[in-house]
Amino acid sequence: MYRGSPNHVAIIMDGNGRWGKKRRLSRSEGHYAGAKRMEEIIDAGIVYGIKVLTLYAFSSENWSRPSDEVNYLMDLPVRFFSRKLPEFMKRNIQIRISGNISPLPVKTREVLEKAVTRTENNTGIIVNFAFNYGGRSDIVHAARTLIEEVNSGKISKDDINEEKIQQYLYTGDLPSPDMIIRTGGEKRISNFLLWQSAESDLCFLDVYFPDFTGEMFAETIGQQPVNSYLSG
Repeated sequence: MYRGSPNHVAIIMDGNGRWGKKRRLSRSEGHYAGAKRMEEIIDAGIVYGIKVLTLYAFSSENWSRPSDEVNYLMDLPVRFFSRKLPEFMKRNIQIRISGNISPLPVKTREVLEKAVTRTENNTGIIVNFAFNYGGRSDIVHAARTLIEEVNSGKISKDDINEEKIQQYLYTGDLPSPDMIIRTGGEKRISNFLLWQSAESDLCFLDVYFPDFTGEMFAETIGQQPVNSYLSG
């Protein structure tokens, strides 16, 4: 349980495929169940006063999975945002994306970009989806951007410090996570927010993500409700 009031909680939503296999379902059915549970966790984030919720939706290593599973994971955001975006607008939720989305299929990339653009002026909870994200590539991306800034004369090499590197990460203007939760039983962070997690509390849970309820989320972060609204 987190001691304090976390503003930014990040979740490695692990165990969807194994959840499906355990129930003699496909891994894709497990991912669908995880997406439904993700909606409940976003609700819980609002209820318990979280300012930023970062969700590890697709890692840069996930491309190595079977092609039918990858194709399903690419289609899932299209269906998810087509259904949820009007609700996110109504509820003042701001969507962010952290990661390199340029290699994604056109439909997936477009729906993610639309969600970010449509919600950019919303002032409620920030839901940051880490999609095609890797912690090491995040740092490399920041380093390359800094080199370009130095070479163009926009900054001096003497300007480079921890704060400047933080600024050029995908999470740029977001606070570092107070807490990282990983479901699924593994006890590692799997290339997730490597720089940003330097001082984060780490919580590893044995429950598969589709079984990770809003009540479990509340117990893990140790918070009482501050907002009574749920989407139902």
